[in-house]
Amino acid sequence: MRNRSLLRGSMKGLLVCFFATSFIQPCIGKQVKKSTRLQNLTQYVDPYIGTGYHGHVFMGANVPFGAVQLGPSNLTQGWDWCSGYHYSDSTIIGFSHTHLSGTGIGDLGDILFMPVTGKVKMAKGKPGVPESGYLSLFSHKQEVARPGYYSVLLNRYNIGVELTTTNRVGFHKYVYPKTEEAGIIINLESGIGWDNPMETYITAENDSTISGYRFSKGWANDQRIYFYARFSKPFKSFIVSDTTAVQSGRSLKGRRIFARANFSTKANEAILVKVAISPVSIANAKLNMQSELPGWNFKQTVAKADAAWNKELSKVVIKADNAARMRTFYTALYHTMIAPSTFCDVNKDYRGADKKIHTNASFTNYTTFSLWDTYRAAHPLFTLLQPERAGDFVNTMLAIYQQQGELPVWHLMGNETYCMVGCPAVTVVADAYLKGLNIDKKLAYEAMKNTMMQDGRGLKYVKKYGYIPADSTVESVAMGMEYAIADWSLGQVARKEGFTEDYNYFDKRGKYYKNYFDAQTGFARGRVNDNTWRTPFNPFTSIHRQNDYTEGNAWQYTWLVPQDVEGLIKLYGSEKAFTKKLDSLFVAKGDLGSEASPDISGLIGQYAHGNEPSHHITYMYAYVGQPWKTADKVREIMNTLYTDKYDGLCGNEDVGQMSAWYVFSALGFYPANPSNGCFVFGSPVVNNATINVGNNKTFTMNVLNNSAANKYIQKITLNGKNYPKSYIQYKDIMKGGTLVIEMGSKPSSWGTSQDARPRSEM
Repeated sequence: MRNRSLLRGSMKGLLVCFFATSFIQPCIGKQVKKSTRLQNLTQYVDPYIGTGYHGHVFMGANVPFGAVQLGPSNLTQGWDWCSGYHYSDSTIIGFSHTHLSGTGIGDLGDILFMPVTGKVKMAKGKPGVPESGYLSLFSHKQEVARPGYYSVLLNRYNIGVELTTTNRVGFHKYVYPKTEEAGIIINLESGIGWDNPMETYITAENDSTISGYRFSKGWANDQRIYFYARFSKPFKSFIVSDTTAVQSGRSLKGRRIFARANFSTKANEAILVKVAISPVSIANAKLNMQSELPGWNFKQTVAKADAAWNKELSKVVIKADNAARMRTFYTALYHTMIAPSTFCDVNKDYRGADKKIHTNASFTNYTTFSLWDTYRAAHPLFTLLQPERAGDFVNTMLAIYQQQGELPVWHLMGNETYCMVGCPAVTVVADAYLKGLNIDKKLAYEAMKNTMMQDGRGLKYVKKYGYIPADSTVESVAMGMEYAIADWSLGQVARKEGFTEDYNYFDKRGKYYKNYFDAQTGFARGRVNDNTWRTPFNPFTSIHRQNDYTEGNAWQYTWLVPQDVEGLIKLYGSEKAFTKKLDSLFVAKGDLGSEASPDISGLIGQYAHGNEPSHHITYMYAYVGQPWKTADKVREIMNTLYTDKYDGLCGNEDVGQMSAWYVFSALGFYPANPSNGCFVFGSPVVNNATINVGNNKTFTMNVLNNSAANKYIQKITLNGKNYPKSYIQYKDIMKGGTLVIEMGSKPSSWGTSQDARPRSEM
């Protein structure tokens, strides 16, 4: 059993590598006794969860929301290697400083370092052909991962590798055998997935310092990252190559540059390397290192990374029946904090969407906004646990608006990728606005309104017809229904501010989802014109991003109305008819077709938990007074589609959204409507939770009589008073207090009355 087993059981043998630098060799495969110092929440995080199947999660060392994600890159490329690492693989080509987590497209993988011995080609190589390059095999049995720390043994070279980070600096420790031919290869060619180098540069500033940059083009069209690196030991020589041959000198510029620093080492000698990155300049990368990691204390840096994670994880302290549940919960919470990632230097300089350098910003600038995914639950979670950061996420979006003329869609490394459909940033900004986060409200309103009044990406049809004609635009139904959510959210801001004309206009557009609803079939489908539906029509069929839906089918997209569930109920004619259709979603069986999106995973009937448009659906039962059905479904999903194993996610993590669903649902409530500040109760699987909501206030939840059988809420009290509602509002949670939930084995009358149900307009 490999070292991941150290996380099992009752904390037995907790990750001895916390004290790795006390030993000459990396402490791979060893255990220690219980230590009071290690009794913290990071013990429950298992970074391997989601590295198998289609989870695509990041593996390596980082700190919460850090600029650096330092981890191994496998040789293999492909969809399941979007993060650069997959559990099935046994190859390592190096350790790069930027990674995505859970995406469906691969990118980044910048500035890759690889320790080696002997004479090897400066090329990645091919499996089973050692002479073709420098890659090494590894085993999970000789690998350790936990928050802020990663270690592995490179079998080919018998080199122990340990990694940790600060926000902007990657810290490497390589333990060599005795050799006159120790080396560290710096690979500026390699990236992940779609990423390709356009211009790279490296120079040896002296015998222990190198610097350079990597400009590349991938999912993000124009990526620029600068680095400054220092070695704990002077190198004997430094050679540079352009992949064709070694070149003279110690500096080189080109598209695919490699370099090698050479050393002689004693047995078990450690060489440390610090690598700072910057989106702005080499000088700023140096400044980042001087500020964040001036010394060489690896052990202390590991401890600080662990403390940083523990601080953030401690914002929700839970108790659960078993260690597996604790691991699943805290790993999910950990996954929500890998991104958005810092995209500025210690002096607040950053590269904007306008390709200009912006200096001394008044906020922390971020990147990696997977908004089509994360607007649904991850960003509402940030407003609870990270209100200050959530404000800066929005401030970043507002800066992007000023620089590119519209709010971001899917922003990466200062680039708009326009990935996915709709204007999800509008919903995030509206939610922050309505919750009173620290943002520029005047600018926020301007940004939302101007974004929604543009003509591109199908919006001109929304304004002209009230729908997007199916023969005009691919993914018309998904796009139009996402726009309706954003429009409704903006309308709620206008309502709050008394902008009556704007409210009436955007609220009307927020109801345009009705224009895709075919009463005869009972599904949302493509409309060619006012009188014609697209034919032929099969509600089961999915063609990956080539028909009227985005990674889904009519069964899944018909329910994409979190902003107006009452209106959707009326389209079905009655609550009974609506409920019958909703029940059928979870049992319907049909062929998705040979061209279906691989993202349609985690199926229960036609409900697809592996893809985000389904995430709110189970909570819709509360709107018709049947909360016990929500309890049934969310318990089934949590128990069958989330585990504490490496294949423990049923679909792409999607930069924290898959995990945010679990965090909320495990606590027992979920933001079914992502911008009205209302959380719908489901069925908690924790027995107790204390949420730090800031301002020295906590919101405590006590769940009584909870068990696998007792999954139905019987009664709730808030601060000692009966609470019959099947939802709770953000403002009430942020006040702090105590919520007591009594559970039972049979459905009760709790939450069933008309006035107990959630509403769209709160």
